[in-house]
Amino acid sequence: MKNTDRHTGTSERVPTLADVAREAGVAISTASRSFTNPPRVNARTRERIVEAADRLGYRPNALARALESGRTRTVGLVVSDITNPHFFGLIRGAEQQAATAGYTLVLADTRQSPERELEVIARISSFVDGFILAASRLPTDKLSAKIDNKPVVLVNRQVPGVPSVVTDHVDGPRHVVEHLHSLGHRRLVFLGGPRQSWSGAMRWNAVRERATTLGMEASLLGPFPPSIEGGPAAADAALGAGATAVIAHNDLLAIGALRRFAERGVGIPEQVSVVGFDDIFGSDFCTPPLTTLAGPLEMVGRSAVDLVLAADRPNRGELIPQLTAPAHLVIRSTTGPAISPA
Repeated sequence: MKNTDRHTGTSERVPTLADVAREAGVAISTASRSFTNPPRVNARTRERIVEAADRLGYRPNALARALESGRTRTVGLVVSDITNPHFFGLIRGAEQQAATAGYTLVLADTRQSPERELEVIARISSFVDGFILAASRLPTDKLSAKIDNKPVVLVNRQVPGVPSVVTDHVDGPRHVVEHLHSLGHRRLVFLGGPRQSWSGAMRWNAVRERATTLGMEASLLGPFPPSIEGGPAAADAALGAGATAVIAHNDLLAIGALRRFAERGVGIPEQVSVVGFDDIFGSDFCTPPLTTLAGPLEMVGRSAVDLVLAADRPNRGELIPQLTAPAHLVIRSTTGPAISPA
């Protein structure tokens, strides 16, 4: 292949690996290994090869390197709903960590469908070195530490034997209940999200357990779509249950409920207190600003990438890592004293 200089009209041949090998005085196979498998090449020899490549303007072909090494230096991040702002921080953290390690992040959306999740995984499996499955909707028997012999890391879900990173799904929800109890609330409802949501089930379990311990009445309503569009039906159900406090599956559902409460003239927090999860972008912009449980999602994304890359190293009998990131309650204006404390 030749390049043509648009100013002079002359042709300039693109340097090849053979040119680099000739310039460095080594075999072509040695030059190739210096780019595809550096540890197999003497450090001084590799330095000479790299210097020769720089002088000639040679750039290794990424596809050829991937075919030879079997590695693409690409990680697939599969999320359940790419439109949910909850994933923004996760994506940013994962992309930054992947880039730091010299990897590329490929993003895919499953639209909350386990069937589509399987299709997405099958479609990208041939060109990624590992998977991060965020809020996976797959049944447990479909999840393992390897898919097509590629490492798998879960985010916001735990399965025995599979590396994972989750935000605190026990103490965090308990703090939400304790906050509402301190305001005099004794009757609350949890607005549930998708039935397949592992994190939603864990949150409800923690809420129910802590509410029972504190002598509060807690009930589960739903499932509701975990979106603003799911909010009106969820808000109507909460009012029908007569609760003074509402805990929503996520911030989007909480914000949709707030809009419906406003339409029905329900004072927030004078008549009903509302709490969400995730502290998404915009949760402090709604009216009133939303009280929510926040987690360090960028840190979660970085940790997930680290776990995928670490899966290629010898295990030496260590336990499968299942990391938990801390969560903290962000108190804003949607929670206040109950109307009639018990």
